[in-house]
Amino acid sequence: MAGFVVYHGGPIATMAAGDTPYGLMQGAALVVCDGRILWVGAFVDLPEPYADAQRVDLEGRLLTPALIDAHTHIVHGGHRAAEFELRLNGASYEEVARAGGGILSTVQATRAASEEDLIAQALPRLDAMIAEGVTTLEVKSGYGLSIAAELTMLRAARRLAQLRPVRIVTSYLAAHAVPPEFAGRADDYIDQVVLPGLQQAHDEGLVDAVDGFCEGIAFSLEQIARVFDLARDLGLPVKLHAEQLSNLGGAQLAASYGALSVDHLEYLDADGVAALAASGTVATLLPGAFYTLRETCLPPVDLLRKQNVAMALATDCNPGSAPLASLLMAMNMGCTLFRLTPEEALAGVTRNAAQALGLSDLGTLAAGNIADLAIWSVFHPAELAYRIGFNPLHQRIFGDIK
Repeated sequence: MAGFVVYHGGPIATMAAGDTPYGLMQGAALVVCDGRILWVGAFVDLPEPYADAQRVDLEGRLLTPALIDAHTHIVHGGHRAAEFELRLNGASYEEVARAGGGILSTVQATRAASEEDLIAQALPRLDAMIAEGVTTLEVKSGYGLSIAAELTMLRAARRLAQLRPVRIVTSYLAAHAVPPEFAGRADDYIDQVVLPGLQQAHDEGLVDAVDGFCEGIAFSLEQIARVFDLARDLGLPVKLHAEQLSNLGGAQLAASYGALSVDHLEYLDADGVAALAASGTVATLLPGAFYTLRETCLPPVDLLRKQNVAMALATDCNPGSAPLASLLMAMNMGCTLFRLTPEEALAGVTRNAAQALGLSDLGTLAAGNIADLAIWSVFHPAELAYRIGFNPLHQRIFGDIK
């Protein structure tokens, strides 16, 4: 049958929630046509209409959903390697800041970059992710901190999806930090930049979700609520960086708005977990930042499990706290540092990552879903989180549905 492809001859991890770990099927087949999954089941039960379809023999390789990185900052100017070196040589945070380090150095580099510059700098990071089987990723603004620079970041993110076979979901993160020209005037920054910038980004079709950073060094609950109120008025979903360095109750605030996800969560408490469980909000864990910052307070994984809160894993790829562009490495870190199981790690970059981005037709191998697939030269899905610095991807299939 023209246009129909049957994948068979290897284990298939559907990643569907259920009693079978990984949704793992042996002796199975998966049928694809025009970028959609049509059928998945035992090969011996392959429906007659597909009997003459093109066959792809996996030759024992593992088939899974393609990977999804649900939290990245890959569009930004410059780097902070000098800051990394200063910290390793014993410099304090204040000394690093005086030497031109910190988020404001990235803001300066991002504001100085053109849209083309930002794209050129982001592409190597994006290519590294694609090479590991990623077909979908979220890209945040948040390093421009002016209306013009934030919009330039979002335009660059949209362009990436035109330059590579990848799906980009954008998040507006102007409420990331207070820029120097608004020092001590966070409310004015919200009024004059964040809110009007969000309205303009929405009007130009540049934003898919709205994010913020709720911390003592960033924005208060009240300030974030003002941003979320406008997002709700515009019909945009929200998410939040929260409980990374302290517990201000950001997770509960985000949950009250039905947030797609709350991210970081090292200092999340039981009330915050209960709020996420009640709202169906995903807990996105970011072990790369935990590792880079040498944090010691672990996110409450056991409590999240007990409350059945979906846990996503992401790279948090950014120039300061998580210069990590490997989702496979994030999976290993999630297991080693946070004590996730390999199954939880793979769910965190497939099924739960899709949920964190509000994507209902990705992340599992099920009839009707987009056929974003990854074929791996491994024999069991646990191998994807087990190895360190090794990429077993055999083939990535991007089921681009227009």
